Amino acid sequence: MRTVRRALTPKLRWIWLYLPILVILLIAGVLVWGWRTVEGLDRVDLGDALTAASGDTVNYLIVGSDSRAGITAETPNAGAIGPGVAGKRSDTIIVLRVSPSGSKMMSIPRDLWVTNAATGKPGRVNAAYNAGPANLVRTVTTNLGVPIQHYVEIDFVSFSAMVDAMGGITIDFPHPAKDGASGLNMAGTGKQLLDGPTSLAYVRSRHYTELIDGKYVTDPTSDLGRQQRQQNFIRAVLSEVGQTRNPITGVKLVNAAAGGVRVDTELGIGDIWSLAREMSGTDPATVVLPTTPARKGSADVLLLQTAPAAPILRDFGAK
Repeated sequence: MRTVRRALTPKLRWIWLYLPILVILLIAGVLVWGWRTVEGLDRVDLGDALTAASGDTVNYLIVGSDSRAGITAETPNAGAIGPGVAGKRSDTIIVLRVSPSGSKMMSIPRDLWVTNAATGKPGRVNAAYNAGPANLVRTVTTNLGVPIQHYVEIDFVSFSAMVDAMGGITIDFPHPAKDGASGLNMAGTGKQLLDGPTSLAYVRSRHYTELIDGKYVTDPTSDLGRQQRQQNFIRAVLSEVGQTRNPITGVKLVNAAAGGVRVDTELGIGDIWSLAREMSGTDPATVVLPTTPARKGSADVLLLQTAPAAPILRDFGAK
């Protein structure tokens, strides 16, 4: 035994000598890869639409785009997603506010009736996206007074791939639920693990129908209920990402997002690192803007309740 130990000792010494160097090289490689990946993201120039950050508090405008780019007949749930639809629209609009005192997010209903910053004419807020992300940012800031420091947009395909990269997301279903328009069909109740296509059907559902006491009941709140489901989902995603310590999962997550994410030209790896650090393991407070249903011509829209909304908007930086 002594002979064997003496023979192995020099090898072990060499291993212990070079192990720190290997670890340093590995960390350096990951950092370089991360920098190249972030720098390689699709960038959108928002000009002066963004507001310069002051201090450690930052507002991110997060937009879920319903671009069908990359959707094929083989894509899971392709029928509900709608392959072949040209162009893209803002399907989800959320302001995420991150500060040292905590984080919170506010959903902006896609049917909110606003003044389009580009045309000066009234219309739904999601129509402002038709003139580009910069116009959407300006429209949000002009109508709600909320400053936006950074812009992040993700399309349907990448959204689904990111969830699969994390191994799925757990959502609590009090009742079985379905939506033929989005492709949602959840027979189970309680905490359910959603894969990418199912999670996409969940957050896109506008005709959310639950089986309650043997009867199918459609959510009467329509877009407002959809906002709450989206917020529930984002909280679950942030919690899952914050608890992830597996570097391989991190690599898969970034690779899944890289192909379908657009960010503003000012967003750098330092901003992403700061965001990840602040959001790690947190559960953001969520708010929904108070609105009133209304009709504008033949369109069903939502009007902002100015007085009740004022304190909420101030919490997001409105003057």
